[in-house]
Amino acid sequence: MSVLDGAALVVIFVIIILIAVVIVFLGSLPGKIAVKRGHPYPDAVNAASWIGLATGIFWPVAFIWAFLPVSLNRDKESASAASAGDDLAELRQRLEALEATSAKRQSSPVGDV
Repeated sequence: MSVLDGAALVVIFVIIILIAVVIVFLGSLPGKIAVKRGHPYPDAVNAASWIGLATGIFWPVAFIWAFLPVSLNRDKESASAASAGDDLAELRQRLEALEATSAKRQSSPVGDV
């Protein structure tokens, strides 16, 4: 084996290692972006990026998904939580009224209803 063959082998191994490093970097990039931006589903973004890197379909979707405006998602969640709290308070009032009515009916004689 000549010196040129050895150098060519080293170049081939370096290229293979660089390709592996680029694949790992691209596969983890959307997940890291999602974690840094406080995305509500960073694990899902990370999984979609790795699946997308293997299939070539979901990686761009995961990359865009990592950049979704997080504040809009949090505003929607807080608004829905506030409306759920209002609904819960209303249901509690209705339940108390029903319990009071039921208690009145149970304590009164049968003919007084």
